[in-house]
Amino acid sequence: MKITMSIPEIVREIVTRNRSIYDCMKMDLVNYTALAVKIQPEIEKVLGGSVNLNTVVVAIKRYADSFEIKEDIKEESVLKNARLVLTDGMMDIKFSKKDSAEMDPTLILDKFSKITSNYEFFRLSDSFRFFTEDMESIRQIFENIPNRENMFSTGLAKIRISIPVNQNQSDVVSYVAEILHDNGIELVNAFFSQDSIIIILNERDASRAYEILHSDIVRIG
Repeated sequence: MKITMSIPEIVREIVTRNRSIYDCMKMDLVNYTALAVKIQPEIEKVLGGSVNLNTVVVAIKRYADSFEIKEDIKEESVLKNARLVLTDGMMDIKFSKKDSAEMDPTLILDKFSKITSNYEFFRLSDSFRFFTEDMESIRQIFENIPNRENMFSTGLAKIRISIPVNQNQSDVVSYVAEILHDNGIELVNAFFSQDSIIIILNERDASRAYEILHSDIVRIG
C-alpha cells in the first residue's frame, strides 16, 4: 500500500517530530522562510521530487496559524469520537531501495500476510518501512539481507487513532504530541495512513499514553 502525503501533512509531521521547532512555533518565534529552507530537502525526499519553497512557507504559516485556535481545539478536541487501538511488542523494520533490489516486495508482503495481519507498510522515497509484531518468523523473511540486524528497532508500541470521516484530522498529530509531551511522553514517530493516524512510542510509555488519550476522549465525550 503506497501512502501519499500532502505537503501540509509532511510539514506537520516534521515539526511534530522536532520538539524545539514545535515549541518555537507555538511561541511565534519561527521565521517561516528560514524553516522552509531547512525542511525543504526532507519534504522533497519524502515526495521524491522538487517542491516550490513558497508552497512550503504557506504550509508552515497555516500550521502556525492553527495554534491561535488551540484553546478552541481543546474544547472541541480533535479526538472526539476517536477510536484507539494499542499494540505493544512491535518492531520497526527499515530497509533501503538498494536492499530491496535483492527481494521482491510483493513476495515480502505475501509472506507477511501469512504470518500476521498486524503490520503497517510505508513506502518512502528512498526506503521501505514495516511496523509489525516482533517475531522471529518475521525476522526470517529478511534473513538473506546482509547486516539485517541493523534493520530492526525493537521495544516499540503503536497506537492507531481512527477519527470519523466527518471530523477534522489535520491537527491530530500535533494535538496528541502536545498532550503526551505535557505528561512527559515523547513520540518516536507518527504516520498518516489512508484512514487513521499511527503514532509510534517506546513500549514502556505505551500503556500510560493510551490512558492519557482515552481519558481525553472520555472527558469531552
